[in-house]
Amino acid sequence: MSGHSKWASIKHKKAAADAKRSNVFTKLGNDVTVAARRGGGDPAMNPTLRVAIDKARGANMPKDNIERAVKRGTGELGGAAVEELLYEGFGPGNTAMLVEVLTDNRNRANADIRQIFVKHSGRFAEGGGVAYQFTQRGLIRLEVPADKVDLFEELTISEGADDYLLEDNFAVVYVPIASLHHLKDAYEKNGLITQSAAIEHVPNTPIEIAEEDMEKVSILVDLLEEYDDVTNVYTNIA
Repeated sequence: MSGHSKWASIKHKKAAADAKRSNVFTKLGNDVTVAARRGGGDPAMNPTLRVAIDKARGANMPKDNIERAVKRGTGELGGAAVEELLYEGFGPGNTAMLVEVLTDNRNRANADIRQIFVKHSGRFAEGGGVAYQFTQRGLIRLEVPADKVDLFEELTISEGADDYLLEDNFAVVYVPIASLHHLKDAYEKNGLITQSAAIEHVPNTPIEIAEEDMEKVSILVDLLEEYDDVTNVYTNIA
């Protein structure tokens, strides 16, 4: 099941760098808001929200900020309505890209994200022109110490994961959505600490691109993720 993925490695390094960004609380708050919007504001009944709140607490996000993010998602706070949007586009090397957005100003987000694409060798796609190339799946990312590789592989297989990538003691595990939090809990009960557990858009047919284009795509993804309204960016790079 194990394999190699340049993009998985890039995403892992980027995740470590994200903690240093000035807008990290905004990003974490958006994760909480999206989870509450999709599954309700009770963490006991919404495992995705529980994971988002745990991640926010781990980054020392103030309790009041977390509570406001939950209420923003459930609609308890007044003000402009918050919309979830999915933008589709192509980046360098004809890379297919999906950009998830949470915004209270659709026109602003549309203009700003389009500008980021255009300035960095990208272009928007018509509705549905890219989304069909992806499938939503459960993904877990976690560190796997050398002395726990056997345990990790045993749990991953026995708990019904679809596939996994393991490289440099970092793993990306693909799991049926219904089993996502069950497998996460199994890892943590056995001393394996997960970095994230979420439902993500996974490419149906990952592609290889030139190293030069890989660098350009990484820059484009960085700029999109730095935009406050963007919650997630996905590509079809292998």
